[in-house]
Amino acid sequence: MEVEASLTPDEALEAARNVFYDQADALRVIGDSLNVEVSEAVKLMHDCSGKVIVSGMGKSGIIGRKIAATLASTGTPSFFVHPGEAYHGDLGMIGPDDLVVLISYSGETDEVVKLLPYLKHIEAKSIAITGNSQSTLAVSADVHLDVSVEREACPNNLAPTTSTTATLVMGDSLAIALMNLRGFMPLDFAKFHPGGSLGRKLLTKVQELMHPIPVVSDKINFSDVVHEINEGGVGIVCVRSDSDNFVGVITDGDLRRAIEKYHSTDALIAEQIMGRMPTVVPVGTNMYECENLMREKRLTSLIVVDFQNEPVGVIKSFDA
Repeated sequence: MEVEASLTPDEALEAARNVFYDQADALRVIGDSLNVEVSEAVKLMHDCSGKVIVSGMGKSGIIGRKIAATLASTGTPSFFVHPGEAYHGDLGMIGPDDLVVLISYSGETDEVVKLLPYLKHIEAKSIAITGNSQSTLAVSADVHLDVSVEREACPNNLAPTTSTTATLVMGDSLAIALMNLRGFMPLDFAKFHPGGSLGRKLLTKVQELMHPIPVVSDKINFSDVVHEINEGGVGIVCVRSDSDNFVGVITDGDLRRAIEKYHSTDALIAEQIMGRMPTVVPVGTNMYECENLMREKRLTSLIVVDFQNEPVGVIKSFDA
């Protein structure tokens, strides 16, 4: 039986906005309350010679999987272990050199608490992320990170919402702090994400995608310049002087401006219409840097030069 909606569209929008506002306020409170225990947790993760293993039940487990994935993709070897399965054979995945992050908002989740005796037995370090600083997990772990919130975004204050968001952000904060501590750079990120768009751009060098660029003399006439640009198909040519030096470029835009500026183009030669000092990138530059440079300078083309600063190709905006 279809139930009639009890909220108007405006009321539904207001309810949705309040979730964002309430959770943002809760995160600010937690951010302001962070203390030295966060630094201690980051140090434990940094000094860990094994793996960082994350475990949690239910919604906490889902958040834990994401935290483990974020750590692994940012240079910290990490994986998730389901606490129930761990107690039925997967404990062998945890060794004394590992660091275990235990997530439970109550700090009393039975399946997670049951892991504590084994961790003590093998002398593995642990970090607890809970909303109860007096809980079994909080008291037993080497470091406790408090993600307690005043109330959930759920109107009944039951469904894990604000608390799971806070836990997720705590995990992100640890991962980012570790990245900064390790000096984790974009190229390092690309090594863990070679199949993603960013990874491809970071790992792809300009020489792999650049187009051949026509080269003309600075004394060539206007009509021949037009012909060379049309033949080249990249909307740009490089210009060389009589002494064979690279002195500038001519683009489609330069041609249009010359037509507007001069009554006749019959007597024009390349050096009169070329643009000087083009933006260049050396062979070996990655496509991520090229994309940022073109965006910053509002360019559609970049000239690629070799180690002698000689033009060898061109990268277009649609290549990045």
